[in-house]
Amino acid sequence: MAGEAHSGAARELLLVLAVAGLGLALAMVAAFGPWHPASAGPARAGLVELHSPAGRAVDAG
Repeated sequence: MAGEAHSGAARELLLVLAVAGLGLALAMVAAFGPWHPASAGPARAGLVELHSPAGRAVDAG
């Protein structure tokens, strides 16, 4: 009877370690895998306009 309990505990521990290893592998794929396609070349720079919100003007100096 004691042998069966030990065998079951070892099997359960092995299952827990296998699931933990699988989870770690999936986390590594999610963290380091490419999720978006790479561009063919450098992106062209575009003009960026800054607009302040309407309201009271604040003097910076």
